[in-house]
Amino acid sequence: MLLASLPVFSHQHKMISSSMCVPTLRYGDYKPNKMVQNKRKSSFSPLTTISNVKTHDFSPSKSYNEVLIAAREKFTQEISFRSKDNDISLAKTLLYIAAEDEAFMAHNREMDAHSFRNERNDTNVLSDHQDWDCIEAMPMAGKRIDDWLLELDNIANKVKVELSSRDIGCHLVEVLDAVNKVLFESIGLRRSPVVDSNCSYLHSVLCNKYGSAILLSIIYIEICQRLKLTIVGSRVGEDFLIWPKTGNLEELFKINSGHSLFGIVNGRCVEDPKSMAYDLTCNSLPGLDIATNRDIIGIYLANLIRLHWKRASRKNHGLMLTSPLRPVNDDNEKCSRMNGSSMPLLRPQDLRLAIMASERLLILQPHNWALRRDHGMMWYYSRDYGKAVQELSICMAFAPEEEAEVLEPFVEKLHLLQLESSWKSRGHKGRLTVP
Repeated sequence: MLLASLPVFSHQHKMISSSMCVPTLRYGDYKPNKMVQNKRKSSFSPLTTISNVKTHDFSPSKSYNEVLIAAREKFTQEISFRSKDNDISLAKTLLYIAAEDEAFMAHNREMDAHSFRNERNDTNVLSDHQDWDCIEAMPMAGKRIDDWLLELDNIANKVKVELSSRDIGCHLVEVLDAVNKVLFESIGLRRSPVVDSNCSYLHSVLCNKYGSAILLSIIYIEICQRLKLTIVGSRVGEDFLIWPKTGNLEELFKINSGHSLFGIVNGRCVEDPKSMAYDLTCNSLPGLDIATNRDIIGIYLANLIRLHWKRASRKNHGLMLTSPLRPVNDDNEKCSRMNGSSMPLLRPQDLRLAIMASERLLILQPHNWALRRDHGMMWYYSRDYGKAVQELSICMAFAPEEEAEVLEPFVEKLHLLQLESSWKSRGHKGRLTVP
């Protein structure tokens, strides 16, 4: 994932980091869980996601449900811990993620169109609903999943043509130079100066030619893989650096035309004295921890969570997921009160997309207590207190003692709030008292 490490081929192309400063969502520090062999199955149900956004007179189409279910199942199968890590396709996994999110957003658009027709009493307002036989038939930006995989194959073929036109052999330096020329000159892939949903899904980047740094990194890895060239990477500070797997690391650091190959592939962060990557040499590179495909997917999902959480809380700038936890023990009654009216309003679709990304990341890291805590807090902000209590209670079993002590009074108050909501939903009046 080159968070800020792909080459900048034009001075006007600004380099930015794909990680957003959202306190408490520190998934940029994602590390593989050593206890992952005992993976717990995700409790996610795509039908639950759809049912939470139903209206009283509108039922989701069967095709949306099928795509949601199939996309999550295929994602889980692709990153299954029964598979070898090298067998995982980064491209397929990211396309399954995109398909699930696209189906969810398409369902929301159809609900909006349905509501609009009801308001206008107009049956001529067209819906964008389409029936698909399976997830493979679902269009994303006009193409199916297989078409987008073929697009990556075609890019790799363009690199082969470029190498053929030079009438040279497959020397490492020449191959990378050809990849750079095709991706960033011929095709014109560029890092987007603004990280949003349009540059945070694989098919969108291949379509619009603008992408977040992590997606440009994944595309780079995928193209080189098709050329039988293994690209490895490692997280260094806020950056994710990639380089070809080679026994001749000195060759990467040779200065040609004022730049080293390592610097050309990884961009300005290698030349920035403030970066942790600045002092890397051919001798220190082997000491870095190589990221697995699962690690890269985890980092991508963490960035996706940050993106959707930031969009969901746009009207509450600086809002942290853990903000409600600390005031619970305060003497100030105003701070310690927990109720729906005092909770900030968030954008529901973006919040749900953040929850869906968090669910996928929990499949990779079921024992990550901080991730599960934040996942539970997202359900709290979504006003689903039952799921919030469930996730936060599980978190307390994994969290350090001092964190569990912070969570305990919040979960107790949240559980009481859940009981009060259930009490009022049954027609009772007044506050519920617990002896």
